[in-house]
Amino acid sequence: MRGWGNELGFSEIGIADTGLAADEARLSAWLAAGRHGEMDYMARHGLRRTRPGDLVPGTIRVISARLDYQPPGARDAATVLADSRRAYISRYALGRDYHRVLRRRLQRLADRITAAVGGFRHRVF
Repeated sequence: MRGWGNELGFSEIGIADTGLAADEARLSAWLAAGRHGEMDYMARHGLRRTRPGDLVPGTIRVISARLDYQPPGARDAATVLADSRRAYISRYALGRDYHRVLRRRLQRLADRITAAVGGFRHRVF
């Protein structure tokens, strides 16, 4: 599976259990402290992030993928920030919409897994 992920351009593939009770306590404290800033969706959907079975009943494992989004040839952020005549644009905004790119690649990974092991319930997001 990690090899397929690399072929699809992912930097890393991880597989985790769904027992996230300790993480749920930390996330709840983080949200209560207002660390999510203006990302209101974090508070609205906070506990769903630690309860995968609420999203897809019967979930026993979570497959996660890391996709680096810094485009090739991007200038060093510190260099750009040091020059007051230049504007700095967040790295994720320089390329294609990474949400779409990521979702499409995750679906292709799910398709490969399905082809190898047969049908399995999943949700790509």
